[in-house]
Amino acid sequence: MSKDKGIYLAILLLTSLLLTSSKDAISDRAQYNDIQSYDKFLSNYKYPFEVYTYSFSSQGRDMKMAYMYLRPKKPQMGFITLLHGKNFTGAYWEETAKFLHEKGFGILIPDQIGFGKSSKPIDYQYTFEVLSHNTKRLLEFLKIQSTHVIGHSMGGMLGSRFALLYPELTRHLILVNPIGLENYLLYSEYKDVDFFYQKESKLTSADIISYQKKYYYDGKWNEEYAKFANPLIGLINGPDWKELAKISARVYDMIFTGSVIEDFPYFQIPVTLVLGTRDRTGPGRSWMKPNINYELGRYDKLGNKVKSHNSKIEVIELKNIGHSPQIEDFGRFRKVLEGIIKQK
Repeated sequence: MSKDKGIYLAILLLTSLLLTSSKDAISDRAQYNDIQSYDKFLSNYKYPFEVYTYSFSSQGRDMKMAYMYLRPKKPQMGFITLLHGKNFTGAYWEETAKFLHEKGFGILIPDQIGFGKSSKPIDYQYTFEVLSHNTKRLLEFLKIQSTHVIGHSMGGMLGSRFALLYPELTRHLILVNPIGLENYLLYSEYKDVDFFYQKESKLTSADIISYQKKYYYDGKWNEEYAKFANPLIGLINGPDWKELAKISARVYDMIFTGSVIEDFPYFQIPVTLVLGTRDRTGPGRSWMKPNINYELGRYDKLGNKVKSHNSKIEVIELKNIGHSPQIEDFGRFRKVLEGIIKQK
């Protein structure tokens, strides 16, 4: 082979590789659904319904709690309050809210302090008791005298604490793949806020997508999943992430030290637990205590464990569904909600 011909073939090969890499990169960017960069208040991220603001004072500082509010179409149906998870904002309840609103319910969707479009103080005492109290104050501000509560993931821990603190305000508690069904510190080593800050401050878009693909969506990814990961990824890509990582670290501490499962026997209101059994979300599984023979996050087994704490809790299992049933398969999730509404 001549030298010129060898150079020509090498150029062809390199061009082919570059074109293939370019196509792969375009494909990756497409599945991330045009991810943007957001400031800490998600100022340029549009929510599905009008956003209102409740101003109040907490821990010696002025706060603004963002919320969406849909008036009941049938006043006799009352209200449902939707509580978001750690990796989300209230906006991801859009489809659930529309469905329940069409049934006649009034809908309240708050962004908790530290999340979404609400205030984000770094040196705040983030506890489920504090967030529950803030939510109670919002209900009082809106003159909502009682509400059904649906909490997902971390929102399930918050909803549980809210119902335990304020049973007179809670008509029915529905927990959707909540975390906190295990006391994590019984099995995993305690890690302080500094540890979590170091982890959170180094997060990338790829980390978020990889985690959600594995634990939420059975290794799959599409535009719908990307849509709901977009706000968190946009914050990570934004100018305020180093500050927000400190808040996220405090929230992790709240999750690990704010166990609710031991208090499940004390519920005074009806409780329904909806579990996608493929879920394996288990905070602390990467730093288990020595000689602990226990697997965190086995949602296919947690229903029976919850029943052992309180046999009156209704458990509904969704086979082959992961951590976010209302996103992964809203059709099946909607049928579950319809059944609960008719029953209650």
